[in-house]
Amino acid sequence: MPSSQGHLHRLGLSSPSEIAVLLGDSVISPSRQFMREEERMSPKGKISAVMLTADLFEDLEVFYPYFRLLEEGIHVDISAPDKGHIHGERGYEIVPSKSFSEVVSDDYDLLLLPGGDPNGAPSTVRRNPVAQRIAKDFMTRNRPVASICHGPYTLISAGLVKDRKMTSFWGDGVPQELVKAGANYVDAEVVVDGNLVTSRFPGDLPAFMREVMKIIRKLQMG
Repeated sequence: MPSSQGHLHRLGLSSPSEIAVLLGDSVISPSRQFMREEERMSPKGKISAVMLTADLFEDLEVFYPYFRLLEEGIHVDISAPDKGHIHGERGYEIVPSKSFSEVVSDDYDLLLLPGGDPNGAPSTVRRNPVAQRIAKDFMTRNRPVASICHGPYTLISAGLVKDRKMTSFWGDGVPQELVKAGANYVDAEVVVDGNLVTSRFPGDLPAFMREVMKIIRKLQMG
């Protein structure tokens, strides 16, 4: 049986810290090298989602939604400022399938905004004008947006939270930023306000994805 190190070598990875999940001798990674071609190319008419993140993302908030949507047959693109390797707070690694500038909003049915280190991915994304434009495309057209933890940073910076009922991570001043920007902050595991789904932290992911999947079911029904 091939060794785990052999799997790493074939994936172009040098250490176990660079893989997404290592289960015995089976490696599961969302990195572009390991995706099947059909997972990287969205067939016409297939429901698609795009996730905006960057270096120092919250690992669970990226991987949990990513794999749950793939399980459902949803095409998912993970997008970052560029297509270089990015790393999670826990050391897992992703090679994004698209840069922000390559994202065409109309190609996607759902926008995901995960969190991460407040000085890492969420701040990088919120400061990026292309990421803000993508968020505006979705919100102004009332298309589904799901944001967790520090993910709402981008919505705040893009001026998209006024009069919206939302939750977020309870620390780092995120609730205060939301309130200052005109949002109605609620401390709950998940808050749904029309097209917008928000949650607080990785422990809320089951509730978060339950509501996201309700939206997916509606999209699937047409």
